Amino acid sequence: MLKVNNISKVYEGKIPYRALTDINISVDKGEFVGIMGPSGSGKTTLLNTIATIDEPTTGEIEIEGKNPHALSRKQLAIFRRRELGFVFQDFNLLHTLTVEENIVLPLTLDQKPVKEMKEKVAKIAETLGISDILPKRTYEISGGQIQRAAVARAMIHDPKLVLADEPTGNLDSKASKDVMELLTLMNEQLQTTMILVTHDAQAASYCDRVLFIRDGSLYSEIYKGDSRQVFFQKIIDTLSLMGGNDNDFSSVRI
Repeated sequence: MLKVNNISKVYEGKIPYRALTDINISVDKGEFVGIMGPSGSGKTTLLNTIATIDEPTTGEIEIEGKNPHALSRKQLAIFRRRELGFVFQDFNLLHTLTVEENIVLPLTLDQKPVKEMKEKVAKIAETLGISDILPKRTYEISGGQIQRAAVARAMIHDPKLVLADEPTGNLDSKASKDVMELLTLMNEQLQTTMILVTHDAQAASYCDRVLFIRDGSLYSEIYKGDSRQVFFQKIIDTLSLMGGNDNDFSSVRI
């Protein structure tokens, strides 16, 4: 479904900075993959190249056999809107719109019929338990509810790939657990491929596997298996071996 072929990224300047070096990743349809690493390791740069927000210096991204970086600006805007879903740490919802208007924004931009938008938002809101807050604005609801709305917006147009960048970073432990359970539900029910960048070992333990990046290169990879508790401990152990500052990773345990 997704292939990252020998990606490198160098930021030019007075002193060029190499953020990624020869990254190769393959992700199957329906997989839920986590990416972890110390601050400055390159994980967000990798996510941004997959998301077409940033261009690789060398190498190629393929999403279902198509290189989005080869598209024209107009084609790329349509590709992002229809094929990709995004969930961010700072939510990125518009405060001037209601929760419902925020959720249907991708469909509005695609000029979908109002009846279709109403049906879709009602269905996904029920699934995510946010039907009662649809008429409200973001300043009237909690951070956890805002992130649920952000998940709904990311999923409303049935994207092939959802990219989540620290989606639990601004949430307390209960809201974080709720959001990760919702992402897992969407992944399992809809077979949507998901990639999660996180510092939080608890959030990463919901993934099928976790890739670790250090100094712009792949460091290691571990798979979940049958036990999330065992997987969580493996993540903690790998992070310990990688080193980094104490505040680079969450210390929350399950």
